[in-house]
Amino acid sequence: MKVIAFLGSPRKGGNTELLLREAVRGIEESGQKTDLFDLNLMNILPCQNCGGCEETGACIYDDDMTQIYDAIRAADRVIVASPVFFFSLSAQTKIMIDRCQSFWCEKYLLKKSFPERPDKRKGLLLLVGGMKKEIGIQCAEATARAFFRTISVPEHRTLSYLGVDAKGEILKHPTALKEVHEAGLRLAKK
Repeated sequence: MKVIAFLGSPRKGGNTELLLREAVRGIEESGQKTDLFDLNLMNILPCQNCGGCEETGACIYDDDMTQIYDAIRAADRVIVASPVFFFSLSAQTKIMIDRCQSFWCEKYLLKKSFPERPDKRKGLLLLVGGMKKEIGIQCAEATARAFFRTISVPEHRTLSYLGVDAKGEILKHPTALKEVHEAGLRLAKK
């Protein structure tokens, strides 16, 4: 089973990374390996809306997204972990998602799809933010849902934590680490 994870936080060792690492620990306890992409460290140009992918389903720009495209195509499980900034996913996460416009073109304009897998592709979305209102989570989750649908991940689970802002504050949350660890364990099962 191929598991990939996207870390969308710019804050090294922050709440998002702590959550993601705990989910990955659960996956690895199940005997699976996870390929982790730290989006903040990658050279990814924002989508230029140039239309270059409309006829082929392939982006015309050659940067670090090339390795992400290959990983997404091969993945059985996809994890997206992002802080919530201004009711949305982080810029790092959103740039990666926007560059998946080429998959959207491939799937919806060119009517091609990812090969079916007997155990279905599954996803996990991890969100954490300082706000206390659910609207931030709802907006970020809507974007992630569109991403998962575009890359043919028909089923995903969302775990979100509000009112968590200071670096490392998630460690004080009464259930977060246990929940994401268990989510990682479940995600690794066929």
